[in-house]
Amino acid sequence: MARTPSPKKRVEELRVLIRQHNNLYYGTDSPEISDAEYDALVRELQGLEAAHPELADANSPTEAVGAAVVTTFDPVVHAVPMTSLDNAMDEDELRAWGDRIVKGLGENSAQFVCELKIDGLAISIRYENGVLVQAATRGDGKVGEDVTANVATISSLPKKLSAKAPAVLEVRGEIYMSVAAFQKLKADREAENIERVAKGRAPLAVPVNPRNAGAGSLRQKDPTITAQRDLSLWSYQLGEVVGGPEFTSHHDTLEYLKSLGFPVNPEITLVNSLEDVIAFCRQWQERRHELGYEIDGAVVKVDNLAQREQLGFTSRAPRWAIAFKFPPEEKHTVLKDIHISVGRTGRVTPFAVLEPVFVGGSTVGMATLHNRDQVAAKDVRPGDTVVVRKAGDVIPEVVGPVLSKRPKNSQPWVFPTTCPCSVGSLLVKSEDQADTRCVEPSCPFQRDQRIIYFASRGGMDIEGLGERTVFALSDAGLVADVGDLYSLTVEQLLTLEGFAEMSAQNLVTSIQASRTRPLPKLLTALGIKHLGPAASDSLSSSFGTLDVIASASAEELSSVDGVGGVIAESIASWFAKPENKVVIEKLRNAGVEFGRVEISDQPQTLVGKAVVVTGTLSNYSREGAEAAIKSRGGKSPGSVSAKTFAVVLGESPGASKVTKAEQLGIPVLDEAGFEELLQTGELPSR
Repeated sequence: MARTPSPKKRVEELRVLIRQHNNLYYGTDSPEISDAEYDALVRELQGLEAAHPELADANSPTEAVGAAVVTTFDPVVHAVPMTSLDNAMDEDELRAWGDRIVKGLGENSAQFVCELKIDGLAISIRYENGVLVQAATRGDGKVGEDVTANVATISSLPKKLSAKAPAVLEVRGEIYMSVAAFQKLKADREAENIERVAKGRAPLAVPVNPRNAGAGSLRQKDPTITAQRDLSLWSYQLGEVVGGPEFTSHHDTLEYLKSLGFPVNPEITLVNSLEDVIAFCRQWQERRHELGYEIDGAVVKVDNLAQREQLGFTSRAPRWAIAFKFPPEEKHTVLKDIHISVGRTGRVTPFAVLEPVFVGGSTVGMATLHNRDQVAAKDVRPGDTVVVRKAGDVIPEVVGPVLSKRPKNSQPWVFPTTCPCSVGSLLVKSEDQADTRCVEPSCPFQRDQRIIYFASRGGMDIEGLGERTVFALSDAGLVADVGDLYSLTVEQLLTLEGFAEMSAQNLVTSIQASRTRPLPKLLTALGIKHLGPAASDSLSSSFGTLDVIASASAEELSSVDGVGGVIAESIASWFAKPENKVVIEKLRNAGVEFGRVEISDQPQTLVGKAVVVTGTLSNYSREGAEAAIKSRGGKSPGSVSAKTFAVVLGESPGASKVTKAEQLGIPVLDEAGFEELLQTGELPSR
């Protein structure tokens, strides 16, 4: 059994490790471990140093900020050191910090400024007599790197200030890459890699997240490359100021920055209590994906500047501020193997089999790799240490490999040429599409997925008919297509493992009840390629019955609003196939309704109008609000565009939707205005 190292030896090991990772993260923008793993190392070291004061060392990385500068750029000595912040990893630690603030201030109460913790790169920008003269990274807090030429390419940054600007003004903030800019950069690199692989050349590294991509873009030797990367800035602090106004609060300094033309984050909030702070943190932990940029927590600061002086600093961080860290959504783990799955339309999707890792609130053992081209573009291989990302309810994704940890004998993964099913048909990739497909309709994998999709909530909503049950029915030879579901008996189900009398009867009852689902549900449930719920609604309203839709030409189908040529051709082709005609007749003979179209008795006040709802309404659920719009002939898309008629705001609305509405000049309504819109179809006059 391995011996536990002594505290002294472990402290030495941790200091070496943390210094190495500091240099990789801050110095070369190529971290080898996730933020969560790094935080765990630092906290372990802090705990050992606290428990063993005799091991204290002024040069320990727990006493330092960032990392020493590298020699790519000229060094810049900060006139006022750029300190780091202590972290709170949960609400208990945040409350403990609040208790220390109360103790430090005595009887005086504090207000707090709550800010989003932007996942970017800290920057110091210096102006003299209103002219931008220097920009520097944080570095080790005392000395940073001169990146003036690169920072000057950021379009949102003022290059010259008004005459009222002080003689010296140092602005501090966070440079970041927006999600949209990152996705474009990533897509461009992956497209380039596909071409490189096709020509037999090694793929280039694909950026794994906006933070690393932004930091790498800022530290380009050629500013013209930085200019192409579309970086952005949020300013949040003043450094050295000579000849400027006197301030009494941090909130006033932010208003001053805004008056000079600097971008200040609109979500910054002044609150009166620690409970309000905690509410702010909870809110943005839930809403973090509504923003157009990445955040990994919240920053909380005492607002009163005199109180800050009273609270002071530790050796590395202010006592008057703290960073509340959200649970990590990226972790590193080992990619054990790559397998493929086959969907209902024959689409083949590669997926990663992972060493299980806890990320984004759950344990992840598998993650999508999207398609053949994406595997080649990212160059992920079995045996790699990979970055895994899981954001909220989003399917876990392998972002990319950690190349420095790749095994020496690693070989690129080769996409299989035959389907793993019993038929073993060829897998085909057409030149004009990214997807690879199994071209054999009798493929058992496709059959099972078609049945699963048919029974899903978006289709016929057959309760109790999940993936495991479908596989059991298929393996037993009881179901070959969706039409066979309606002839299942309780006696047949009782022959399967896991079924008792009651569960078998419940499933049969649920299947029979689905016969009366409305036509749009049935049409969607058939799983026709490219056909989704919105187009199914339009087709049902226009044609009235499944038989009429089945006999319509592609030209007739494409004349329906929301049904383009591609969808129309796919529908016509599906109904023309003999095997699908057999399924339709089975459904007809089983008594499945082919012509039930729900007719709304509501006045059609919103015909041709798209209304977006964001946030929580008091009288409607999200689904209820969408139903109210659709029942009046309107559309309820999930995003704001130039075609949007109005945006309805409830409590805690999506910030990106509000911003987009403001940018496009789209009317914004409260719930009372929404009610009036439903009744009249017109915007409120007030």
